[in-house]
Amino acid sequence: MKQTFEMAAKTLYGLEEILAEELTGLGADGIQIGRRVVTFEGDKELMYKANFCCRTALRILKPIIRFRANNPDEVYGKIKKMNWSEHLPAGKTFAIDAVVYSETFTHSKFVSYRVKDAIVDYFTEKSLQRPSIRVNNPDIQLHLHISHNECTLSFDSSGESLHKRGYRTEDVEAPLNEVLAAGMILKTGWRGGSHFVDPMCGSGTLPIEAALIAMNIAPGIFRNKYAFEKWEDFDAGLFEKISTDDSRERKFNYKCFGSDISRQAIAAAMKNVKNAGLSQYIEFKVLPFQEMRENPGKGILITNPPYGERLRPADLMNLYAMIGERLKHVFSGYEAWIISSGKECFDKIGLKPASVMKLINGALNCEYRQYILFSGKRKDRMGATTSTQSIENQLSLSQQGKNFNQRSH
Repeated sequence: MKQTFEMAAKTLYGLEEILAEELTGLGADGIQIGRRVVTFEGDKELMYKANFCCRTALRILKPIIRFRANNPDEVYGKIKKMNWSEHLPAGKTFAIDAVVYSETFTHSKFVSYRVKDAIVDYFTEKSLQRPSIRVNNPDIQLHLHISHNECTLSFDSSGESLHKRGYRTEDVEAPLNEVLAAGMILKTGWRGGSHFVDPMCGSGTLPIEAALIAMNIAPGIFRNKYAFEKWEDFDAGLFEKISTDDSRERKFNYKCFGSDISRQAIAAAMKNVKNAGLSQYIEFKVLPFQEMRENPGKGILITNPPYGERLRPADLMNLYAMIGERLKHVFSGYEAWIISSGKECFDKIGLKPASVMKLINGALNCEYRQYILFSGKRKDRMGATTSTQSIENQLSLSQQGKNFNQRSH
């Protein structure tokens, strides 16, 4: 019988339900949705699959102890009491990563130092060979999460954050996190049944993630290492079976189109798509959005335009007014999704959103808005709008029920 255990998948704010759906599809049990985390149960095979297949997970953790503490010294005491001979075999290196959301614990690095001291002192006091600290590529990566006074110490099975797929070697200013890009696409319900368009694509993250989703190619296909590969119980044969299984991949009968005003951005995008081996499915070109005169046919538009401090306020307002104008005149019949941090920017688009979602991009609180760009006569639009509002009301009621049943982390 396979041994099952609890795991926690970390994600970005707003992507928790999408990640829960991904884990359900992989066969996870006992799923609980929290804030930026989804806890679940499964075996070693599921842990490997979650790392390799989940598009919206940042890391997969295996908790080893939970406790309450009111200061770093109490953390030290709890950690030192653990049987570290079992968790850190002789000769292994380790590192500690801490994430703290607490009024009591105000310095995550200091807490990390106290955890390190507790582990080293455990071995020293028992006259055992002490493990070494290695910041880069350790044998065992530990993750400490503190929320108020609730502490959880876990093995990090991922190592480097899972958003670092491996295909993106060229970047531009403010590149979109791959996990956020995949989550944005999955939230729309698009799975490759039409063309995909990003008219401000930067280094190409959205079109590349879209192509991977369309063909159901696992995001881990480009990555060359995970932390769990250094664990004592690593099953190389099992992981090879998972990482070479392409039975779930599918054909993509459309294309992803990315364009940008910047030649440098498009050069970076073309390098990245070549790294991903997706050149035949993605077309990039240097083209300012305001010069777009036609769309490629049936499709969806998703984009991440400049916002925050990347442009002067007047230029920013002009940009979003232009976006609204192009959407109305070039993308009639499309569904458009736009992420931005400024309400004033959205106001300049001049279109009423069909839905609004909250997301966080880096340190910025953002809205992710859906626009239904109707084609045809006004009376047809009115009927479609009524239908859309009815669906939104049903979704709102469903969401309220889900929120009531979710527990916070």
